[in-house]
Amino acid sequence: MIRDVTSLIRPATIAVIGASATKRAQGNAVIDNLLSRDCARRIIPVHRSAKTVQGLATVASVGDLPDNVDLAIASVPASAAAETARALEAQGVKSAIFFAAGFSPEEADAFRALAAESAMNIQGPNCMGLINLSDRLFLYPATTSSKIRPGKVAFIAQSGSAAITLMNSAEFGISKIITVGSEFQLTAADYMNWLATDDDTAAIGVVLEAIKDPDAFARAAHRIYENGKSLVILKVGNSEVGSAATLAHTGSMTNDADTYRLFFEAHGIAAVGDYDELNAALEILSRHGHRYGGEKLAIVGISGGQTALACDVAATAGIELARFSDDVVRQIGQVSPGTLAQNPIDFGSVTDEAARDIAGSIKAILDDDGVDMLAVIQDCQAGLHEKSLESYSTPIDAYCRSARAAAKPIVAISATSEAIHPDIRAKFESHGIPIVSGLREGIVGTGTISRPHPCPRADAAETPGTPARKTRALSLIQEELKSGRSQLTPESGLEILAAYGIPTPSSLIVRNAAEAAERIAEITFPLVVKIASRDIAHRSELGGVVLGVRDMEGLSAAIAQIAGNVSAAAPNARIDGYELQREARGDLEAVVGFVASPPFGVKVMVGTGGTLVELTDDLAMGLAPLTVEDAQALIASTKLGTRMDGYRNLIARTDMRPLAALVSTLSLMALDLGDRITSCDLNPVMIHAGSGDVTVVDVLLTVE
Repeated sequence: MIRDVTSLIRPATIAVIGASATKRAQGNAVIDNLLSRDCARRIIPVHRSAKTVQGLATVASVGDLPDNVDLAIASVPASAAAETARALEAQGVKSAIFFAAGFSPEEADAFRALAAESAMNIQGPNCMGLINLSDRLFLYPATTSSKIRPGKVAFIAQSGSAAITLMNSAEFGISKIITVGSEFQLTAADYMNWLATDDDTAAIGVVLEAIKDPDAFARAAHRIYENGKSLVILKVGNSEVGSAATLAHTGSMTNDADTYRLFFEAHGIAAVGDYDELNAALEILSRHGHRYGGEKLAIVGISGGQTALACDVAATAGIELARFSDDVVRQIGQVSPGTLAQNPIDFGSVTDEAARDIAGSIKAILDDDGVDMLAVIQDCQAGLHEKSLESYSTPIDAYCRSARAAAKPIVAISATSEAIHPDIRAKFESHGIPIVSGLREGIVGTGTISRPHPCPRADAAETPGTPARKTRALSLIQEELKSGRSQLTPESGLEILAAYGIPTPSSLIVRNAAEAAERIAEITFPLVVKIASRDIAHRSELGGVVLGVRDMEGLSAAIAQIAGNVSAAAPNARIDGYELQREARGDLEAVVGFVASPPFGVKVMVGTGGTLVELTDDLAMGLAPLTVEDAQALIASTKLGTRMDGYRNLIARTDMRPLAALVSTLSLMALDLGDRITSCDLNPVMIHAGSGDVTVVDVLLTVE
């Protein structure tokens, strides 16, 4: 549920709990910030004994507050937070901000439960409040930077320190700064939803550690876009600790950062990597906004070295460089003879200023359908010598003239992170050209202008057999859990795959060589023999697999060999038996799998498989469900896909559709069972050259 946060951002009446009559507390800082900016709102301090606080008349308790209080600033310790929230809600207060940190687990659970059920909006705890510069409302418990000024950029952060960083570094004007803290109730999505229709906001930046409700976040993002505004995200805290602990190969090769990347890509949300990139992106987006489609970038400047380095940065950032058409080459040759008409353009290569027309050349570039945006690389540092300023004025004037009639974005980038000369900044900004410091920051920020069309997930259509197979799979999982297993036995794993129509060779489990001799008629040679143990995930690593077994003598020897290897390598492992599997061969080996990634769903992966799967590190992934077409696109993006396409004729060109169908089917299985199966490895999946027919020869399913 998205909540209306108007009473938080634009309150008419503000109560302050926790301001002191004798000493400075966070509540006092909020009152100072409001009064020093001639706040016209009614401010009511709550104090049990003092008649006034900072010259404002008080009330003795929350119960004495008047009706229709919009917002309460609750500067109280963690131990008093839940009690204070109850009293405020009982008094009909619409919203409250809680600064407190240091909750015990019991206090946190109690406050979180209360917040979830409360009709009152609750921001925080562990936050720094909010600043509404548009209306001069500083609901902030500390001294603010003198640098901040009103503008069109809104900023939401889970971390108060992130807000401080932005206030001290942003060159652009700000409309709102909102710190959401621990998000016991209100989340970034609630504020994003409100800012989507805020007339004072054009671009929104969000620094987040986690998304608790992906659907609400996505809906808020789309509302922002529908209202013609821009959004850019900085995701922090991408730990790899969780991925290191997983049993499955696919799980160990991915992490939270991948999940968030897939989520952002699915919804066309721009993301950056650090504060400097975020500042640059917001500076640029506040002027140019997002544009759907192409991201082909042209780069110009008066230094060949700087423009070449900018191209290197663009390549690293994954931003496509434009290729000029023959018509552009011809036009540049006419207006700037001697200038090499290829991307990037170095106007400095022609020293005779009369022989080059920078504005005319830029017009030709921007008129080209193959160019979507232009980056101007120009030294603009505050420390420039007067003579340098004078010599740079000619190209800067030309860049500014180009912007007058330009229908495509132009961004000026100073090559280093040094502060920008105020006169140059004023010149560019007066012509609608954003200017940012640093090549990497500027190039990445320019890339956020291009917003790819969202890639919504496919609908998971339920077939008549879906309930039955899901019920059977869940019953098998439950039986395994009762036995204390964290991974399914090979029999259970193969039965679940069979229920979903995933092809596997015939196999059976025997306790020992004697049982193998009794049951050999149930299967045909040649065989692969594998250890069956609830304690062993990757059997080949312990010598637990023998290939090419062709007769009973070889079968008995294989079982003895495996028993000895496992006894030496894992003496405490519980041995459930030995898997006898009809040997399947192929020309290529793939790995297909999935990893549960709450709250986003399940990540499905495909790539080059086999025993060296981690070393090859060749995986593509998407969020379930995936259509066959989605899966084909993933496969085509991998080295495996390149090999299947007939790379250097090493194997015949191979149909990707059977493998794509397997990936798509597994994604449906992942949707059905992803809340119980934490990870799945199908490795290797044998692929036959040409036909592309696939066979899964090993399965690992971990459960909880």
